[in-house]
Amino acid sequence: MRADYKPLQNGSDIRGVAAAAFGEKVNLGEEEAKRLSFAFARWLSEKYGRPCGNLTVSVGHDSRITAEKLKKAVCDGLAAAGARVYDCGLASTPAMFMSTLFEDFDCDGAIMITASHLPYNRNGFKYFSRDGGLDKKDISALIETAESDEAARASDICGQSKDVVKKDLISTYSAHLRQMIAEQTGVKEKDKPLAGLKIIVDAGNGAGGFYEAKVLAPLGADTTGSIYLEPDGMFPNHEPNPENKKAMEAVSNAVVENRADLGLIFDTDVDRSSAVDSSGREISRNAIVAMAAALIAADHPGTTVVTDSITSDQLTDYLQDCLGLKHLRYKRGYRNVINKAAELNDSGVDCQLAIETSGHAAYKENYFLDDGAFLSTKIVIKMAQLKKAGAGIDALISSLKEPAEAMEYRFSIEREDFADYADRVLAALRDWAAGEEGRRVGASLAEPNYEGARINFRGRGLRGWCLLRKSLHDPQMPLNIEVTEGSCKEIFEILKQALAGFGLK
Repeated sequence: MRADYKPLQNGSDIRGVAAAAFGEKVNLGEEEAKRLSFAFARWLSEKYGRPCGNLTVSVGHDSRITAEKLKKAVCDGLAAAGARVYDCGLASTPAMFMSTLFEDFDCDGAIMITASHLPYNRNGFKYFSRDGGLDKKDISALIETAESDEAARASDICGQSKDVVKKDLISTYSAHLRQMIAEQTGVKEKDKPLAGLKIIVDAGNGAGGFYEAKVLAPLGADTTGSIYLEPDGMFPNHEPNPENKKAMEAVSNAVVENRADLGLIFDTDVDRSSAVDSSGREISRNAIVAMAAALIAADHPGTTVVTDSITSDQLTDYLQDCLGLKHLRYKRGYRNVINKAAELNDSGVDCQLAIETSGHAAYKENYFLDDGAFLSTKIVIKMAQLKKAGAGIDALISSLKEPAEAMEYRFSIEREDFADYADRVLAALRDWAAGEEGRRVGASLAEPNYEGARINFRGRGLRGWCLLRKSLHDPQMPLNIEVTEGSCKEIFEILKQALAGFGLK
């Protein structure tokens, strides 16, 4: 039977079940890893017009329990295609991309073995060329090659990874960040530019512990009280996810207990981050977007910031009125916001930042690479500058207002025709908002809008908005609601009545 790897595609990544648990069967094992890696080498060969034997590909992984097993298979698949392989060991996703740029590596491509914050039994692959991360269409092409008979024959070649070269990528990457801090603070590394600062790091038992040991501490920062730095693919303490409530509470508590100036938290593969100020206040979701924008506002006046679709009206006010920037609220999905930012620049519109509320922040100055450690480094640099003036990092976003209340609810749609049915739900909601019933409760469609149905409420004691959209990956329709007057529950009940005929639950 011909292999079918299409269910492994997760947008611009590969993700699957790599260890049997929770009643789930393995669908991303050694065979799939070999064939997909063989396919990636062939894809790179076509891209660069060179034989696979003239290609170098780096491979790294986060702390997941299946990382070593899959890494061996990935290296086998690349070697079967004829590529030279660098084994970078424990690394971050952004560092893997940088292996295509660092002179000591000069790789043609890179593979990161990770499934971000998903449960411990999951794993996956992120692929990079020198131009950045692959897109959905590229992943589809990889899968087509991996399903071929040629890839099946190649996967039978075993033991080919014995000549793989081990390389210490994370030390090179850390040195790159330390140099950035030294240059922008104006203090040489040997003179400890972060002396006098107390910074807590929460790595969530993922791959981010290097930031405390190889970036902050060598530059003089006091990192006493940092938590969950040890790699542990079972993630025993909390979900390694800056959007997770328990995770944010953990780093907030650590900051307060240790009287730190700043807290930083990473997801498993360090392509996302959020922060906590000295009072324990979370700088996440809308606040991390505001922070990331504030860090570049002075150098790039009037630039456009592209965000995902669920950012608040208060964030728009802050970006436009307080920072003098433009805000383009686009779609969910980090590749969507990054690609939109690149598209704007290509069209002549200056765009320096693409960022999701999840903590994916991609700066133009950093190759539009979503890099949690790079964002954290920019925050640390700014904090060092503010500390000299007697201020804290919270001063940077003190003008950002928060909604009075916010909620998220996910409707499940258990139908085979989920996508079409969800489209009908959204069309009906737009019609309702534009019609007499919607107007009666103060509803109106928000424009422009690029995803789902976003509705403003201005009336009947309500002031707020909601966004109903299709999930990127699951048969669900997420609903986000924020209000400055009234309650989220009032809007929720109005929407349930408006969509009563669709059986949402």
